[in-house]
Amino acid sequence: MIDFRYHIVSLISVFLALAVGIALGAGPLKETIGDTLTGQVEQLRAEKEDLRAQLDAAAADQAAAEAIVSAAGERMLAGALADRRVALVLLDEVPEEQVTAIAERLGQAGASVSATVRLTDAWTDPALRSYRQALAGTLVSYLEPPPPADAGTEAELADALVQGLVGADATAPDVLSENAATLLELLSSGDNPLLAVTGEITTPADAVVVIAAPPVAQDEASPSAASTPTTQDAALAVIDAAQRLSTGAVLADGPRTPESLTSALLDDGDRAERVTTVSATDDVAGQVAVPLALAARIAGENGHYGYGDDLEPLPPAVQLPPVDRTPATVGDPAADAGAGTATEGATEGEG
Repeated sequence: MIDFRYHIVSLISVFLALAVGIALGAGPLKETIGDTLTGQVEQLRAEKEDLRAQLDAAAADQAAAEAIVSAAGERMLAGALADRRVALVLLDEVPEEQVTAIAERLGQAGASVSATVRLTDAWTDPALRSYRQALAGTLVSYLEPPPPADAGTEAELADALVQGLVGADATAPDVLSENAATLLELLSSGDNPLLAVTGEITTPADAVVVIAAPPVAQDEASPSAASTPTTQDAALAVIDAAQRLSTGAVLADGPRTPESLTSALLDDGDRAERVTTVSATDDVAGQVAVPLALAARIAGENGHYGYGDDLEPLPPAVQLPPVDRTPATVGDPAADAGAGTATEGATEGEG
């Protein structure tokens, strides 16, 4: 049986151990422990400062490289799109600085931006499908050429958008046709506008640059923001119409990923042979490539440019002929039609 003396001895042992620990911690081991912790803190601080220095150096190198690409790009672009008018179609919310940079590069190539429009959520909102079908039925009567009878709502809306941007008055090629103006008005008005228009559009475009929105991080994605087959198909329909109804079109995409529009387009062999893409247009190199790729596409050269598999680093250099904007004369079939697209009467390469 454990007696009282045993309890006393046990308690004394416990308190003795505590006393020894306190004495050692406050005495001989105090400086050793403190020095060890201080050394570890200083080492971590030094590693942090070293990593920061490496990051700053990498950022400086990248900025220098971008400055070189930017300066070289300005020389490469000179005259590539002389006197061409280009419409910008934003498939969703695109950073303003990216849109501005692409527009500036087009300007360096000699082009002017005739319109900047953005597709709203209503373009693909499942709850507005019936509304879009009814609107498409109205829009078709203003389309020339009309889409096939079995085109579907997405294709009809896409044709209406592009014809609204490139439709020129045959007798005054620097002015939008009445049909084109009506198409843009119908798409951008009402309680559920499908199109957001920046400024007033009065001049028809020759070519189109379709700009994809940057990818949404998975933890930030909402059901409305996430890419779905429906939104992707609608975007591809716009890209198809832009190429078919203008003198040339380019998809300006973000970085190439399995979910990007470029990947979806390249997975479709027939479409990949018709439509030109530029990836990573959120950086300087991609932005410089956009006008070069557009000039090549107008000249009949199709390609896919950027970094990664199946992509070429740089579009080929081409020399485009002067733009012909000769007005149609009275009695000319084009004049009688009252509206034309950029492809009608075009002599530059279409492929």
